[in-house]
Amino acid sequence: MTRRVSFAVSTLVAGIALAGLSTGAQAQQQWTMTTTWPDSLALIEIDRHWVELANLLTGDELQIEFHAGGTLMPGTEVFDSAESGSIEASGDWPGYWAGRNSAFSPLGTTTSLFNAVDYMNWILEWGGFDLYQEIYGEYGLVYLPYGITNNESGFMGRTPIESLADLEGKRLRLSGRDQGRVLEQLGGSQVTLSGGEIYQAVERGVVDGAEFSTPGVDFGAGFAEVVDYWAVPGWHQSASVFGVMINRDAWDALSEETRQKLRIAAEATMAWSLAWSERGSTEGAEAFAEAGVQISQFSDEDLARIQEITNEVILQGACENPMHARVYHSMVGYLEHYASWRDISAPFNMSRSHDNLPSLEELEACL
Repeated sequence: MTRRVSFAVSTLVAGIALAGLSTGAQAQQQWTMTTTWPDSLALIEIDRHWVELANLLTGDELQIEFHAGGTLMPGTEVFDSAESGSIEASGDWPGYWAGRNSAFSPLGTTTSLFNAVDYMNWILEWGGFDLYQEIYGEYGLVYLPYGITNNESGFMGRTPIESLADLEGKRLRLSGRDQGRVLEQLGGSQVTLSGGEIYQAVERGVVDGAEFSTPGVDFGAGFAEVVDYWAVPGWHQSASVFGVMINRDAWDALSEETRQKLRIAAEATMAWSLAWSERGSTEGAEAFAEAGVQISQFSDEDLARIQEITNEVILQGACENPMHARVYHSMVGYLEHYASWRDISAPFNMSRSHDNLPSLEELEACL
């Protein structure tokens, strides 16, 4: 090799190496992320779990700096901040955004319909994931569901609720548009409060009772100190979904490999969150009982009545918003399809059998 050729090859190799170093330096992304949950609420652990796993998997490609809810902005502002790009990402519960589009409500929870396994099945294999992308996508956001908890505690307070008749005239803290509509038909009235306001509202008698999250989360929030009675099951939120809203421009700036790693972290966190929350619910239920809180259960007849009203409310909302109808149509379609295996595998099935679902035909008429 001549000296001139050797010099040219060396220069080319050095140039490639420098380009690789430059590309590597530019490829690392730094994101700021927050959540709707403050440090005082255990639900923030789902967000933290995803961030830690995402940072581990992406390594030098992306690092996410996580801030607890309320430290960068009020929790009510995280949607706008992620949408505008002032932060790259935020953890959330979709039901908080139902005022923007009622279709967010079933993305966050359902009344007397899905349990946690249903949500996982539906999101991962029955088309649910695509609906999250479509609805959040209207606001310039990508959405990765990464947390699922099973049914919530139910109503807690200082007056007993042992049947539907006891809901008459009660002022109850309750989140969710559809949930509020069901409660109103049962004779109660919905009071909207943030999680941090519930303790004092119950203590001072501002509300007759309240719901917030799972028994583990509720006990950690100190509710056993101010409640005497607890009505189960938590029909108002038969399961809940949590996830991360990601600004579309920030997402598009990532490589496909990095995006896939974030999806893997989300699916892994989803599976972990269910086991974590069920362990916490078990320990929380034991702790409430040990604290002397009296637990009562709604009868089968009461639960059947709740299902009837729920079906009416679902159809009402569906015909008010075609996208709302699409989400529920997809959900009910999944339940009917899954029944082919679910019902014949009882008692070892992973979802309750339904004998009264909203009509697919009536939902289709609202599309």
